[in-house]
Amino acid sequence: MFTGLIEHLGTVLSITRDSGGCEIVIAKSAPILDDCHIGDSIAVNGACLTVTEFDKVQEGGWFKVWLANETLERTDLGERKVGDELNLERAMAAHVRFGGHFVQAHVDTTASVIASAPDGDSLRLTFQLPEATSSRPSLLPYLIPKGYVTIDGASLTITAVDDSQRTFGVMLIQHTQEKISLSRKPIGSKVNIEVDMVGKYVEKSVLAALEGGESHGIRALVEKIVLEVLAKKGIQ
Repeated sequence: MFTGLIEHLGTVLSITRDSGGCEIVIAKSAPILDDCHIGDSIAVNGACLTVTEFDKVQEGGWFKVWLANETLERTDLGERKVGDELNLERAMAAHVRFGGHFVQAHVDTTASVIASAPDGDSLRLTFQLPEATSSRPSLLPYLIPKGYVTIDGASLTITAVDDSQRTFGVMLIQHTQEKISLSRKPIGSKVNIEVDMVGKYVEKSVLAALEGGESHGIRALVEKIVLEVLAKKGIQ
């Protein structure tokens, strides 16, 4: 579990690809490797990855992760190049103060940066989600103004949503612009999106309550009451 509060910006040192996936070495990462162990989880641009090897000294501290084809298909990490900055966050410790929101670092989809505009010292960004498909339904139901969204691993507050255009916006204060890579992504680039997991659980619970079984659930109860009322009035 993560919080969406980015701890550090690492840099892609090397990329090795084969038919089974991709191996990435991320350098300049010493600040988050002081308590690192093989097998630890680190969120890289919002994707939970497992540390397979690391060195706390060379190249400013580096660690190695493996990305399966599923991760490459669902995230933007397959498009990263040597020298690119990556947002890094270690898994949340039980003893620390909780900030941000509950982030699983299980990326739902990617979105495209379609607009960037300064607003005083802040920066307003607009993103567009891909069209929904049968295998990947729309995420728009989980996006609401002032709700949470995770973009490249950063917990951010949604400022606007346009369902008809499949777009939503966020605003980055100056501090956030300096701490994460998002403010430097050009128009047209992809970002990793994870919607608030709480919304998913609420939706599933509501649907379960509505549907229930053949004789259970809110829908069945309403239908039963309607039929009883109609029967009392002699309406078949």
